Amino acid sequence: MYVEAPELAAYPNIRHAFFTREGGVSEGLYASLNGGLGSSDDPGKVRENRRRMAAELEVAPEALISVHQVHSADAVTVEAPWSGQRPKADGMATAVPGIALGVTTADCGPVLFADPHVNVVGAAHAGWRGALTGILESTLEAMERLGARRDRIVAVLGPTISQDAYEVGADLKATFTGHDPANEDFFRPSERAGHAMFDLPGYIGRRLERAGIGEFANVGLCTYTHEDRFFSYRRTTHRGEPDYGRMISAITLIPSYL
Repeated sequence: MYVEAPELAAYPNIRHAFFTREGGVSEGLYASLNGGLGSSDDPGKVRENRRRMAAELEVAPEALISVHQVHSADAVTVEAPWSGQRPKADGMATAVPGIALGVTTADCGPVLFADPHVNVVGAAHAGWRGALTGILESTLEAMERLGARRDRIVAVLGPTISQDAYEVGADLKATFTGHDPANEDFFRPSERAGHAMFDLPGYIGRRLERAGIGEFANVGLCTYTHEDRFFSYRRTTHRGEPDYGRMISAITLIPSYL
């Protein structure tokens, strides 16, 4: 049902999960653990899927929260479950136990963060646009405002589309290399002229390492390749399917250890 990272599982005050598409009640294109509130799946089934995820994390269903993701560089501080509309953002940080910060992905990079020494956690949705414009750094800054220290923060990248499956056009490559010529490192030639294969996980890792965090890890799983385990927006697009499910990656502080 989910993947754990040993780098986070080592801390008794933290619980986390990179949920797969397995273990839910959704059907068809959404089979089976679709957590996407913005998908066209049956809302009742999405609620049940999220309830199951919350149970795995040992939090109340309403305490598994997510933002309205817009591929931005905006991160918010969370003090309680939302009472109204979800804020538009792509990163979150909290020091409140029992709240699970969840990001939804279907190829983009889900990054879970923790400073276990001061009980602060974070989560970020890092697609190419958000990663380029600073969502990772914004999430770190939100954690620092809660007392985290950057050099003690552990960040783990969950299942993400791999370079072997991520073909992009010359315009996206030009955007990245125009931002920093060193970003050439993350592109290799494609079999198609005028295209390249982009290493989003590698780029996320470099941004975090340059940001000065204590530890970075990558679970090393490709969402596009492992259809039985993960949803993939790109795979859906290639097949001309009308919609796709979303995985949830979430992290929480365990009250009993605080």
